[in-house]
Amino acid sequence: MATRSARSARRQKRKMIIFAVEVIVILIMIAVLYVFLRGTENKPNITKLNDEPENLLITEEVQKQEESGVMSGYLNIALFGVDAKTDKQLFKSSRSDSIMIASVNLETGDIKLVSVYRDTYLNLGNDEYDKCNAAYSYGGAEQALKMLNTNLDMNIKTFVTVGYKGLGEVIDGLGGVWIDVDSAELQHINNYQIDIAKVLKCSYEPVTQTGYQKLNGLQATAYCRIRYTAGNDFKRAERQREVVQAIEDQAKQADLATLTKVYQSAIDDIYTNIDEEDIMTLLGNINNYRIVDENGFPQEDMREGDARVRGRSVVMPLDLESNVVWLHKYLFDDDAYQVSDEVHSINSKIKADYN
Repeated sequence: MATRSARSARRQKRKMIIFAVEVIVILIMIAVLYVFLRGTENKPNITKLNDEPENLLITEEVQKQEESGVMSGYLNIALFGVDAKTDKQLFKSSRSDSIMIASVNLETGDIKLVSVYRDTYLNLGNDEYDKCNAAYSYGGAEQALKMLNTNLDMNIKTFVTVGYKGLGEVIDGLGGVWIDVDSAELQHINNYQIDIAKVLKCSYEPVTQTGYQKLNGLQATAYCRIRYTAGNDFKRAERQREVVQAIEDQAKQADLATLTKVYQSAIDDIYTNIDEEDIMTLLGNINNYRIVDENGFPQEDMREGDARVRGRSVVMPLDLESNVVWLHKYLFDDDAYQVSDEVHSINSKIKADYN
């Protein structure tokens, strides 16, 4: 007979899955999205992941925080956008050029988004050190989760990877999204549209003016990709989070029938370990959730944006421990977080490589 603690654990896991799928339309994602997946069946690519803490490099200290500490009331989901050119590269061999953590407060429904900048110099989860977006290339979503957990003292077991074709379909299905386009962005948005249209073999409608306006799916996807303005990749990550919030705004105005249709139109371009049946069952509760804040890691005053390691330009966390302490304060309101021994060790290695 199952013990009370085992039954409680199963109920908690089920509860967390439910909360995850209720926000999936918001998370169906966002910028970033370089995958073009052509599915052979009308069903998402759902993988069974070994989510045991030891496999995903979730430390014992973090497990205790998850079970009964400050992190116990949150679900953390990793969002990946990869530079795949074929469907096989969706699962491995592609760098995740966008990495986000969506942290959901299970009691309030508040969601915070954190972009982990793709060029950040970190342990890839295998004791190799490189730009963190290389982890997905080496071992797919599982390796990328290991990278996030081991460097950031996180407990992430759930992920979503989506293609930019799916992103455009989601936005078009919602009737477009409202974005404020400035003059610097206007110089680039149509060039990115041309590139995407070539891949998708479709036409595009140029954006001709600045200001607050409704963008269609292709236009919004191109907006997400803009990099060559002031702020470079840090600004691009900010645009990606802006589109996530715009999708949320539109989704909350849609009825269940529309949301279901939107999901089905994008279903071929989703790779996740969240069960499809749960997603479809619980789409109707989207209004219980709201994105309340967004940010980036490493923090601006705790990073070097163009550091050099072995002759390569990287984003260097000047002190990983301080950044991780900030992250736990930001996500979980933890005023007294102390990093794990693993993060302490990684921090020493990063500093040695930088110096």
